[in-house]
Amino acid sequence: MSPFGAVSSCSSLCSGVWLLKPGMQKMSSFSLHTAARCAARNYYEVLVLGGGTGGIAMSARMKRKVGAENVAVVEPSKTHYYQPMWTLVGGGVKQLADSARPMGSVIPKGVEWIKSQVTTLDPDKNCVWLENDTKVSYKYLIIALGISLHYEKIKGLPEGFDHPKIGSNYSVQTVEKTWRALQDFKEGNAIFTFPNTPVKCAGAPQKIMYLSDAYLRKTGKRSKANIMFNTSLGVIFGVKKYADALLEVIKDRNLTVNYKCNLIEVRADKHEAVFENLDKPGVTEVYQYEMLHVTPPMGPPAVLVNSPVSDEGGWVDVDKETLQHKKYPNVFGIGDCTNLPTSKTAAAVAAQSGVLDKTISLVMKNEMPVKKYDGYTSCPLVTGYNKVILAEFDYNAQPLETFPIDQSKERATMYHMKADMMPLLYWNALLKGYWGGPAPVRKLMHLGLK
Repeated sequence: MSPFGAVSSCSSLCSGVWLLKPGMQKMSSFSLHTAARCAARNYYEVLVLGGGTGGIAMSARMKRKVGAENVAVVEPSKTHYYQPMWTLVGGGVKQLADSARPMGSVIPKGVEWIKSQVTTLDPDKNCVWLENDTKVSYKYLIIALGISLHYEKIKGLPEGFDHPKIGSNYSVQTVEKTWRALQDFKEGNAIFTFPNTPVKCAGAPQKIMYLSDAYLRKTGKRSKANIMFNTSLGVIFGVKKYADALLEVIKDRNLTVNYKCNLIEVRADKHEAVFENLDKPGVTEVYQYEMLHVTPPMGPPAVLVNSPVSDEGGWVDVDKETLQHKKYPNVFGIGDCTNLPTSKTAAAVAAQSGVLDKTISLVMKNEMPVKKYDGYTSCPLVTGYNKVILAEFDYNAQPLETFPIDQSKERATMYHMKADMMPLLYWNALLKGYWGGPAPVRKLMHLGLK
């Protein structure tokens, strides 16, 4: 995998950390597999592909079900990143080092860490192949491979990042360049892009725009800046309630939005960005930039493309309510690599992990899954250094809010939740398999138990 694609599948979380219940779950009563087994490193009761948010959370949950010695995680990366923090790293609020921990420290104790990369999935034979032609068999497979970044699909990248004035909050190699470009800004166009593909954390491309606006105002440079958001989409956000609020922010801060505008080339030596007009095939426009933030095209990991477990687009083909594979009942998917019709965020992974835990428990008992995932996801939309609009919604793009307030309003409390509380919840609860999303909090709020 290209180093530009080696990031964990994490995005934004939201919840009520004070209602977290870190009690240990009871081990499932199902009996362990009794068929002939291969050597310990060649067979596992539960095999997890991916050491990102979904993979680590589910490995922790599975450890409590079948025992650590029966669970393995396949992950080549040595470092696990809390990527939601990268918005704040790019905006100069947090340090990159604060987002990183050694992979070995987040994989549950006793769970086998297979430091390799999966090359082939063979669900008909209940096995996968790794690098060096190593075969690993399983009884249950959890696919949590995340999403791949494709800077190379933009002409002039990734080599263009060797030049100044350009950065990207989506890669560990380029996020600090965003902050340097912002600090070095003098005058001209500050351009922020959104690609013509699915992305993880769809709010992140514009969060850095709002932070940049705030920074330029703070440093007295805003009057010399023309800030624009060039997006391939036809709307600023997919949920109307929050879109309306964001459009007010854009209007108040004199920001420019160009819709159906997709980045196809970067001429970094000339500080030029080329965009195609998606409504007018063949029509392009060249913009000079003083600062450019690139959100790369994204897609499913290469190993999933044309795989037996994937749909035509290359995404793991799972039932949208149970997360069980549509064809292989002992295969499950979670997070960005799936074809679940919701935004790809770590908040979605949190909610999915609770549902998937129940699904697998019932499948292990030869029972039908009943727990249903409603598509819950969240995006804390950072609109300034002390402001967040907390967007929460479901499969139908309808608000599904946790708190008894209007979450479309910019709030300092939500900013501090995003910046200070969420990292604690992520490292200490979600990755340890104790956090399944804010649904219990929401129910209590709606019952008036505040």
